[in-house]
Amino acid sequence: MKLDSMNKLRRTHYCGTLRLEDKNKEVVVAGFVQRRRDLGQLLFIDLRDRTGIVQLAFDEGTDREVFEKAAKCKSEYVIMAKGVVRERESKNKELATGDIEIYVDDLRVISVAELPPFEILDNSNVKEELRLKYRYLDLRRGQLQRNLIMRHEIARVTRQYFYENGFLEIETPMMIKSTPEGARDYLVPSRIHKGKFYALPQSPQIYKQLLMVSGFDRYIQLARCFRDEDLRADRQPEFTQIDLEMSFVDQNDIMQMIEGYVKRLFGEVLGVDIKLPIPRLTYKEAMERYGTDKPDTRFGMEIIDISDIVKDCGFGVFTSAIQDGGSVRAIVAKGCAEELTRKKIDKLTEFVRGIGAKGLAYIRYAGDEPACSFAKFLNTDELEQIMKALDCQKGDVALIVADKNKVTLPVLGALRQTLAKELNLISDGYNFVWITEFPFFEYDEESKSYVAMHHPFTMPLEECLDKLESDPGSVKAKAYDLVLNGVELASGSIRITNPELQQRMFKALGLTDEEIEAKFGFLVEAYKYASPPHGGAGIGLDRLSMAMCGAKSLRDVVAFPKVQNASELMSDSPSFVDEEQLKELGIKIEQ
Repeated sequence: MKLDSMNKLRRTHYCGTLRLEDKNKEVVVAGFVQRRRDLGQLLFIDLRDRTGIVQLAFDEGTDREVFEKAAKCKSEYVIMAKGVVRERESKNKELATGDIEIYVDDLRVISVAELPPFEILDNSNVKEELRLKYRYLDLRRGQLQRNLIMRHEIARVTRQYFYENGFLEIETPMMIKSTPEGARDYLVPSRIHKGKFYALPQSPQIYKQLLMVSGFDRYIQLARCFRDEDLRADRQPEFTQIDLEMSFVDQNDIMQMIEGYVKRLFGEVLGVDIKLPIPRLTYKEAMERYGTDKPDTRFGMEIIDISDIVKDCGFGVFTSAIQDGGSVRAIVAKGCAEELTRKKIDKLTEFVRGIGAKGLAYIRYAGDEPACSFAKFLNTDELEQIMKALDCQKGDVALIVADKNKVTLPVLGALRQTLAKELNLISDGYNFVWITEFPFFEYDEESKSYVAMHHPFTMPLEECLDKLESDPGSVKAKAYDLVLNGVELASGSIRITNPELQQRMFKALGLTDEEIEAKFGFLVEAYKYASPPHGGAGIGLDRLSMAMCGAKSLRDVVAFPKVQNASELMSDSPSFVDEEQLKELGIKIEQ
């Protein structure tokens, strides 16, 4: 087919924007052919751009050259059309433009397409690997385009909100000193400095603190971050963080600033009113009630501690767990006895064993009397006390785990989440919650030492300062996470600005003077010249977009994502480089 030029034809409207009030207007639209319907002397083309679809109409009154050209158009051809908007005889309520069509008098075929490897449809059953291989075609799908447009809107409102609140957008370096904390760094070899490497930033943490030292008291950046870690549905090796830092503030100031942002964002982009203030839970409360520091509060089924009730019962599994310093805890699935059959409970038992529990006890109250898996070890009064404490009534199922708290809490937390999904207990909506007072340290079993749960610049609570050396496990941090529907959206803290306290913290983490100087020497040096008190947070733009779009994976809100093994299928990245490039960098690959 001979291709046409635009030749003074310029788009006047996007396809999805036309409505009945545009009737009788002459318009020019452009886009991709979604499909063509040929009814003999009547022909229709659905034309698609990023705003939606509009119907083009051709009939016996259409110029024959234009009609014949339209009859040859195939899916994914790029065309431009000029015509008059008119009311459709057969309306399509499924389309925003379903009341109108464009009666075409000029058609240009700008580019032709081969038969694509899959049809460009929203509800595509094509394997994800194929869609990612041809990502540029996959991105033509309306759903993905809407997701990326919403991500753009999120970024736009983000900048507007923080600009209006006195924040300055300042870029920090993409190639920095390697100071691995937590995840592995991505390294960049230096051609000029043979044998030395830059690292891609896991976050702008140190630089934004230095900006506070420099006197820029309110900083914001949509920062690219990189972490060489195993992937999952809500994690990519490269991601975008809404990074902010504030001087002369306390924890509440930062949390309130973020709350205002959340309210503005959800109201402006989704038309959803987020009620403020956002509820707060301490880390201890979250773990004891939900078994996780990322609780989904859209449903109940909270964890209940029954240790005091069963500590003297005749069931050895319970009593021995308590004697060993553990606990006996339960969740109750209200009104779910019919769905949670004995066979289903057996599968749940296998599930909890797979994540660390020794087993799963239960009380299933489906008939006239409750069926209890450990009833033979109890007297009637003891069973009644347990059921009263759990508020386990007819139609309910109680599921019980006995072990150390580091097992019972996360196991019941995971079981709670699994059951809620399987039993459709999760309501719609956006439930935010702040988690505060995190432990400063967590014990690393591999290294047999304490490591910082957040990062080593986090300020401990004042009342914990005397315990840094003597009882590090009890130290709590001025740290806070924002959780939405069970997903961590933001993490932040007040920073240490006292050089002496920072040295104590480094020592408590087991860092030598040489390690401190090698990793953080320039920050330690900066604090010698005074620093305002400051703190901040990082908000995951990708996860935020995923939640607001209702997407199931980060790959649905990232234009060119990586897959599980951190490769990009479309460009076949990462790839080998030639020997000359390696030689320039002084690198030799050993097999």
